[in-house]
Amino acid sequence: MTPRKSSDDEPAAVVAGSDEEARDVEQTEPVGVEAAPDAEQLPDDKAQLKEQIAGTREELGETVEALAQKTDVKAQVKDKVDERKDALRDTQAQAQAKLGEVSEQAKERQKPIAAGAGALVILLVLLALLRRSR
Repeated sequence: MTPRKSSDDEPAAVVAGSDEEARDVEQTEPVGVEAAPDAEQLPDDKAQLKEQIAGTREELGETVEALAQKTDVKAQVKDKVDERKDALRDTQAQAQAKLGEVSEQAKERQKPIAAGAGALVILLVLLALLRRSR
């Protein structure tokens, strides 16, 4: 991870990846003390303030969880492998379905060929019988 300090005296942002990637990331919202509201902006009601704090904690927890997922390479690889396995299974199922169709078509084509061959054999037997009877 590479810490980055902007020229506007913004707090350092920790960015995963190469220095090039770090240069491309822009700090869009203030963090830390700069993100805290002024005293005038705080609610007077303690219940409202506690609710606001709870919401902020929940949001922070979600952010930390998202960052943890992004840095979990092993889980990302496993997810990618699972995606590829599913795609392969789908392709295999499609190939088996197509093979079943082709197999049925081949069987259907065999019936007329067999009937034609049977008719030819009967015709040859009849011709042979007719020649003997003459």
